[in-house]
Amino acid sequence: MYKMQLLVCSGTGCRASASATIVEKLNESLKAHQLTEEAQVVTTGCFGFCEKGPIVKVIPDNTFYTQVKPEDAEEIVTEHILKGRKVSRLLYEDPENKEHIIDSKHMGFYQKQMRIALRNCGVIDPENIDEYIVRDGYSALAQVVTDLTPEQAIDMVKQSGLRGRGGAGFPTGLKWEITSKFSSDQKYVVCNADEGDPGAFMDRSILEGDPNSIIEAMAICGYCIGATKGLVYIRAEYPLAIKRLEIAIGQAREYGLLGNNIFGSKFSFDMELRYGAGAFVCGEETALIASMEGKRGEPRVKPPFPAESGYMHKPTNVNNVETFANVPVIFLKGPEWYSAIGTEKSKGTKVFALAGKINNVGLIEVPMGITLREIIYEIGGGIKNGKNFKAVQTGGPSGGCLTEAHLDTPIDFDSLVAAGSMMGSGGMIVMDEDDCMVSIAKFYLEFIVEESCGKCTPCRIGNKRMLEILEKITQGKGSMEDLDHLRNLAYVIKDTSLCGLGQSSPNPVLSTLENFYDEYVAHVKDKRCFAKQCKAMAKYTINPDVCTGCTICARNCPVDAITGEKREPHFIHQEICTHCGVCYQKCKFNAINVE
Repeated sequence: MYKMQLLVCSGTGCRASASATIVEKLNESLKAHQLTEEAQVVTTGCFGFCEKGPIVKVIPDNTFYTQVKPEDAEEIVTEHILKGRKVSRLLYEDPENKEHIIDSKHMGFYQKQMRIALRNCGVIDPENIDEYIVRDGYSALAQVVTDLTPEQAIDMVKQSGLRGRGGAGFPTGLKWEITSKFSSDQKYVVCNADEGDPGAFMDRSILEGDPNSIIEAMAICGYCIGATKGLVYIRAEYPLAIKRLEIAIGQAREYGLLGNNIFGSKFSFDMELRYGAGAFVCGEETALIASMEGKRGEPRVKPPFPAESGYMHKPTNVNNVETFANVPVIFLKGPEWYSAIGTEKSKGTKVFALAGKINNVGLIEVPMGITLREIIYEIGGGIKNGKNFKAVQTGGPSGGCLTEAHLDTPIDFDSLVAAGSMMGSGGMIVMDEDDCMVSIAKFYLEFIVEESCGKCTPCRIGNKRMLEILEKITQGKGSMEDLDHLRNLAYVIKDTSLCGLGQSSPNPVLSTLENFYDEYVAHVKDKRCFAKQCKAMAKYTINPDVCTGCTICARNCPVDAITGEKREPHFIHQEICTHCGVCYQKCKFNAINVE
């Protein structure tokens, strides 16, 4: 029994910042100081506070060290483990009062969070099934297969109010019930781990930090719907998640938690992985199923829904990673406990990948009903570099851009849709005063055009035409008629596309037209991008009172648009300038003005 443990974040983000080396150095130092029987180093999943990673947490005193480097390992061991003294320089510093905070529960980033789906991430070693079992792992599965009928278990999920976390928000219990009613010699449980939204890393982090929770939940689903086979469709770009999931599946089989006659019952269930190639459209369940069958990843017309005819034309239930992560807790704590969290129509919590121009980038889990303002300013710590908040994009490329007027909007399925956005799978990207919303809309549309499967004309051709209009506008060549065409085309695509990708693809355009129409008008009428992000519209001039005549701008200009003598103010010839911005980047004296 160890007196102390050093939990080291070993999710993808922290591993990219050398957390694996930190683990090695900590172990080396413990060995050198003969402390290997006193303290243990544990590799965990994501703690969530990515902005301050890599993180090392010492327990049982809950000391939370941030931005740890490999060279800090020796000091942590000699000072904290050996001498019992905190390494103050590695403690989190409160941005307001500059005091050091030892325990994470006192940090603003964590205080309004409630971790259900992320309950074990950053707490256990995801490659050790025993640590999951110690925290009541597989107790829910045991309860379900030994004490409940499938109908009783489904009813508990329905009572909880859990809705799908993949974006659509369909009631999970109802989905299971529908699938259970179709008779077949074979049924399937599919976990959608094809997380494709730009800036999203919720599902990846759950699989990296707590893979057994997904295995347990899929087995429970299998019992409820009468399936004996589970498939996890995961993108091949997630090697760490794949590795830990494979380890967890292997250990579950060894313990008899997968396979035949689980917990001595008549229920048998096993599972395997299927790999995706990173196609965004394969997040749609019928396209995902087609891909797993070895076909081109394209959605099909529904009905029939997968619940009736899915993988290999058999009844199939598809839920995403976060949805499954909530299931064991519902059985452990009861549906009444779960349904007491959140709002009337949106129960439980939601995991978000908080990114962009925000001080506290990270993975957060909050109760439904919390406001955007609380997330951005209390959990997120406000906007970077003291800039002004401008917009927040929720729901990834399928969502919309919300403004300051929406900051008090509660986070739930219906409120976000009413505001012109959507929950989506949980991406949340914050933008500041330096972002051009026309350019942002163009960015998301570029992504959609690239990721469209091309099966239906509205999505394949319509989005391409919308992108062409936006490119024209950001180049200063747009007209007011283009804005009308853009809006009309967006509604046609929204109403006539085959699947959710096409139907939601105009959302970033429509939301920015609605909330930032003045920026579109400025691009069209004034030929100005006030955020100075659309390079084709930027006008670069040299302030003669500041220019020293160092010639660095002239020497770096790719089209020789700048003239002037040494030690004399220079001049940019607008008829030659290509608006590349190289002069602005190279000037050391801030003599270049951008209009």
